[in-house]
Amino acid sequence: MEQSEKKSGAAVSDVGAWAMNVISSVGIIMANKQLMSSTGYAFSFATTLTGFHFAVTALVGLVSNATGYSASKHVPLWELLWFSVVANMSITGMNLSLMLNSVGFYQTIGSLQKKYSIGSFELLSKTAPIQALSLLIFGPFIDYYLNGKFITNYKMSSGAIFFILLSCSLAVFCNVSQYLCIGRFSAVSFQVLGHMKTVCVLTLGWLLFDSELTFKNIMGMVIAVVGMVIYSWAVEVEKQSNNKTLPHMKNSLTEEEIRLLKEGLDNTTVKDVELGESKG
Repeated sequence: MEQSEKKSGAAVSDVGAWAMNVISSVGIIMANKQLMSSTGYAFSFATTLTGFHFAVTALVGLVSNATGYSASKHVPLWELLWFSVVANMSITGMNLSLMLNSVGFYQTIGSLQKKYSIGSFELLSKTAPIQALSLLIFGPFIDYYLNGKFITNYKMSSGAIFFILLSCSLAVFCNVSQYLCIGRFSAVSFQVLGHMKTVCVLTLGWLLFDSELTFKNIMGMVIAVVGMVIYSWAVEVEKQSNNKTLPHMKNSLTEEEIRLLKEGLDNTTVKDVELGESKG
């Protein structure tokens, strides 16, 4: 009974992390599209905006540690610096990084969590300040190289400030849920989750921003959905197969133990199952 309750609780937690990641990721893309598009507020400083995201995330992590919501464990500074550099390159590399490095990058996060027995939010709290500082220092220069404009020359409006704050707020949920998903799901599952978000972004972009949906986009979405269905089916089949195997193993062990007890340990030579030795 307790095991079934734990399993159901874990399943609900997994669904929550998954839903938070999808909603926050799609939401932040929609907010950024309004903020950065020429028909919106033309805020074309993506790298600096990412620095704002991690600054707010770092602030949330700091408050969480100060209030005792999350415990702090020691992780070597050089590990945090190295990870932050890789993470920033992954973020600023955008599509190229997603195509080449995403699986390895997410596996790196998982290995760090296991290596130092550190939770997903705790790891994020430790790396976010480093990422924020580096992106806020170098971000304006990277943005200038990309679009020839400095952020200091941008004329802020109340609408732009609202969408920057909205983007930063969604980024906190997006970052936290991303680390939660990495800790719970495999790299392949995370890739499938990414395809689902892509489908949502394309659909909402078409509904809200009149973005063009080409035949190629539609076919890609159909293939992605079919792939997700097949993957979910394969995972479910594997789970059912494992569930059928485990009870059989448990029953066999129980019968063996009963047989040994009936024979009597004092009068019978018993073979040690683990060591393969005879005991008299």
